[in-house]
Amino acid sequence: MANLFARKPLDKLMHEAEEVGEHSLKRSLGPWNLVALGIGAIIGAGLFVRTAAAIADRAGPSVVIAFIVAGVGCAFAGLCYAEFASLIPVAGSAYTYSYATMGEFVAWIIGWDLVLEYAVGAATVSIAWSAYFNRVLDWFGWRIPYEWSHSPFEAAAGTGVHGIMNIPAVFILLLLSLLLIRGTKESAFVNGLIVVLKVSIVLLVIGIGWGFMNPVNHTPLIPAATTYTTPQGIQHAYGGILGILGAAGVVFFAYIGFDAVSTAAQEARNPKRDMPIGILGSLVLCTVLYVLFSYVLSGVASVQDFRSAGREASVAFAITKYMTGYEWLSKSVTVAILAGFSSVILVMLLGQSRVFYSMSKDGLVPKIFSDVHPRFRTPYKSNLLFFVFTGVFAAFIPEDVVGEMTSIGTLFAFMLVCAGVWILRVRRPDLERGFRVPALPVVAILGILVCGAMIYGLGWTNWMRLIVWLLIGFIFYFGYGKSHSHISAPPPEMPEGIKLSK
Repeated sequence: MANLFARKPLDKLMHEAEEVGEHSLKRSLGPWNLVALGIGAIIGAGLFVRTAAAIADRAGPSVVIAFIVAGVGCAFAGLCYAEFASLIPVAGSAYTYSYATMGEFVAWIIGWDLVLEYAVGAATVSIAWSAYFNRVLDWFGWRIPYEWSHSPFEAAAGTGVHGIMNIPAVFILLLLSLLLIRGTKESAFVNGLIVVLKVSIVLLVIGIGWGFMNPVNHTPLIPAATTYTTPQGIQHAYGGILGILGAAGVVFFAYIGFDAVSTAAQEARNPKRDMPIGILGSLVLCTVLYVLFSYVLSGVASVQDFRSAGREASVAFAITKYMTGYEWLSKSVTVAILAGFSSVILVMLLGQSRVFYSMSKDGLVPKIFSDVHPRFRTPYKSNLLFFVFTGVFAAFIPEDVVGEMTSIGTLFAFMLVCAGVWILRVRRPDLERGFRVPALPVVAILGILVCGAMIYGLGWTNWMRLIVWLLIGFIFYFGYGKSHSHISAPPPEMPEGIKLSK
C-alpha cells in the first residue's frame, strides 16, 4: 500500500512533454485555438438552457449575480489550472497535476472522476442535440420518429409510444469522434467556426434584446426569500442569498469546459505562454457574455414566462413573444444552440481521450488508450472506444439519469487542482513557472471553499452517486491499474539537455 501515494517525478513529466515522433501527440495549437477551444466547450447547453431554469426556480433576475458567483469560483480554479498547465504542459489536465503533487491513488480518483465530466457530459449533451435537431427538421416538415430519437425508458406523453434508440445522438457522437481522429488541428478549425457563429448570435441577442427589456422584470433585482415548488413537486429556496447560491450551483454547468483547454497542453505549440491565455482568456470572455446575456434575458421575459410556456426553448420563446419582427433571430438562436452543443461535445470527447491517453502512458489503463494513429497522430483507438461508451449511453439512457453528476465531478476536480498547486508551490518553489497564481494560498483556499459550497448545494443524492462511481473506479484500480502502474519502473534515460529549470 506504500506505493498508493507515490508521486510521478516531475522530470519524467517534463520528458514526456518534450517527446517528439510518431508515438507522440502533434503540437499544432496556438493561443487563439486554445481560447476558441475553451469558448467552444463553455458556451452551450448551460447558457441557452440552464439560465432559464435558474431564473424560474431559484433566483429570478438575480441570476445575474449567480453567474458572477459561479464565475468567481471558476476564476479561482482557472488561475490554479493556468499555473499547472504552464508548468506541466502534458495531456491529462487535473489527473496529471494530481499525480505530480498528491500521488497515484488521488490521481486515479480524479482521472476516473473526469469521466463524469467529459464522457458522460458529452453523451448527455448529445441527447439534447438530438432534441434540437428535430426542431430544425420541423421547419422543413420532417421529423425523426419518437421511437428513434428517444431511449427505451422514455414514453411520449398521452400517446403511449416508447422510445427504442436515440439515433441522432449516436450520429453526432460518431461524426465528431471521426473528426477528432482526423486531427486536432482540423477539429480546432471546425470548433473555431462554430465559436464565431454562436458568439455572434449571443452578441446579437444582447444587442437587440437590450432595447426590449422591461424594467418591471428587474424589480426587485433580488427577490424576497421564499420557496418555489417546481411542476415536478421539488421545492427550492427562491430569492435572497440562498436563492442566489442555489442558482449559482445550477448555472455552474454553464462554465464547465474551460478546464478542457488544459487537456490539450501537449498539443500546444508554446504551452508555457499559450495555456494561461487559453484558460483565463476563454473564462473571462464567457463570464462577461454570461452576465450580459442573463441580464437581457431576465429583462425581456418575466419569471412567470420561464415557469410556464417559456421553460422549454426559453431564448427562442422570449424572442418570439416579446421581440416583434425578430423571428429570424429566434431561428438563428436554435441553429446556434445546435452548433453550440456540437462544439461542447467535440471538446468533451477531446478532453476525455487525452485524460485516458495520459493514464494509459502511466499504465493505469490499457495501452490501447495511448495508441497514436501513424498518420494523424491522434489517439484514434481511444476515440473509437469512447464513441462506443458514449454512444450506448446516448442511445439507451434518458438525459436526466445522471442529473447533476457532471457538475459534481467537475467541482471535485477543481478542488483537487486548487489544493495541488498550493502543495507543489510549497514542495518545489524553485521550479520555473510560465504563470504564477497571485496571492497563493489565499486563491487556492477560496477556490476550495467556493467549489465545496457548490458541491454542498447539490445535495446528498449527488454525493452518494459520486461515492458509488468512485467505488466502481476503485475496483478497476485495484484490479488492473495498481499492478500495471509504471511508477515503480526505472525512469528512461534522459536525453541531453532535458532537465528541470531551477
